Amino acid sequence: MEIQEISLFGRQGVKVFKERPQTIGDAVSESCKIYGEKLAVVTEEESLSYRQLEELATIIAANLQMRGIKKGDRVAAVVGNSCEFPLLVIACAKIGAVMVPINVKLAVEELQYIIGNSKPSILISEQEFEDKVKKASEGVSGVAPENLFIIGGENTYEELLNKESHYEQITVNEEDNLFIIYTSGTTGQPKGAVLSHINVIHSLMNFKLGFETDDTFNTLIAVPMFHVTGLIGQLLHMFYVGGTAYSIRRYQNEEYIKRIIDNKINFLFNVPTIFIMMSTSEEFQKHSFDFVKKVAFGGSPIYQQTFTMLRKAFPNAQLHNAYGATETSSPATLMPVAYPDSKVTSVGLPVKVGEIKIVNAEGKECRTGEAGELYIKGPMIVKEYWENPVANHSDFTEGYWHSGDLGTKDEDGFIYIRDRKKDMINRAGEKIFSIEVEDVLKAHPDVVEAAVIGEPDPIFGEKIKAFVVGPELDGRDFTALKEHCKKSLAKFKIPEEFELIDSLPRNASGKILKNTLKNIGGKTNA
Repeated sequence: MEIQEISLFGRQGVKVFKERPQTIGDAVSESCKIYGEKLAVVTEEESLSYRQLEELATIIAANLQMRGIKKGDRVAAVVGNSCEFPLLVIACAKIGAVMVPINVKLAVEELQYIIGNSKPSILISEQEFEDKVKKASEGVSGVAPENLFIIGGENTYEELLNKESHYEQITVNEEDNLFIIYTSGTTGQPKGAVLSHINVIHSLMNFKLGFETDDTFNTLIAVPMFHVTGLIGQLLHMFYVGGTAYSIRRYQNEEYIKRIIDNKINFLFNVPTIFIMMSTSEEFQKHSFDFVKKVAFGGSPIYQQTFTMLRKAFPNAQLHNAYGATETSSPATLMPVAYPDSKVTSVGLPVKVGEIKIVNAEGKECRTGEAGELYIKGPMIVKEYWENPVANHSDFTEGYWHSGDLGTKDEDGFIYIRDRKKDMINRAGEKIFSIEVEDVLKAHPDVVEAAVIGEPDPIFGEKIKAFVVGPELDGRDFTALKEHCKKSLAKFKIPEEFELIDSLPRNASGKILKNTLKNIGGKTNA
């Protein structure tokens, strides 16, 4: 596929695919023409064909226009994994409105911040979240009660499905805003990453090229659609290639496994945690999954033993690690279709039109194998953070986004993520990557999950504490775990404290909340 360089958002020398759809509306409409009565999306409540997707999205677009929504206006949505979500996505794309998908699990104050920051012209919520959304919107100036729509129950999109409304086609450009997606907010207030049409179009093209997907694929979305993996990596990805997107509202082992089997789902894309949870289910052990063609994972490190489990469980599937962020509109790297076993812990190669350089603390590019921060460039990098000039100044340099992730690049160009910059532990000047310690802990047969953090130490500056999950572990005696660590780790990397917990705290995208770990639990010496 031919590549050219353009100026994008004022950034020079950005590589793009020469032949590309201009907008998400164009891309989905083209699929709807081709695939007609084929199922586009199937939720627990209903299903829509490609023809229905196009027709209903156009009606909703017309009704949004009738209510005064113009190009560039924000449409906030507190909507879970339902058919209403993709309809809103396509409707907003058609009229140039900017959809703000909001995490449905947020508390009132968190919702209030996002609503106040994004200043939506209309706020749409499912009935399930009505009370907290109303409370949140009452505290924000500019959100009038008449611009709050509650859907669900007997009122499913009733007010936005007036067929008499006339849809006025408008010109939407590829650099126009498409989404404002708020980052996880693991530290401080979340930032609203502004994704444009050209960002998402390139991500869809990168997925199709990297994964070699087509209209024979279907997927089951268990992660939230308001997160880039569910929204771009699965939902819009399937719409782009003509596949079918199945979804469930909340992940549950048995239900998820049942849906995979019943619908012969051949493309799975999850955080590693979900695959680990699947593997502990008795139901999982009973079935063959030889029909699965593609297994992708990202959002947190993949351990060697997890990879081995996936290879055994899905014998006919190609396994793809992927790395990205909201700011990269999903993928920044993808594992290719074929790669040697020596690369299994890598997150792959930069996407076709992406560039990654690894930079040290002095701002200089690192040598091969030397750890530094990943700086990422390409047409998938977001335009900006919404109304956040400080972050726009600090997080972007000459078209590169500063990821905050520490990693290395090998002689073949494969990228390895070592740690979050803020999570690296400094013990008496020795830099310790938490993932290295976690990898060793995970290799113990009784450890299901592990996370390590640095805690203040008056002598060494920081010391290592490990949180471990595993039903067979004894929370009173960690001698065996400590001895296990001694076999693979230098003395200064061995955790000085251990704590057994039921599960690791995670955000909606599956990332471990290490700030939360620093504030919970007691102290148990090994």
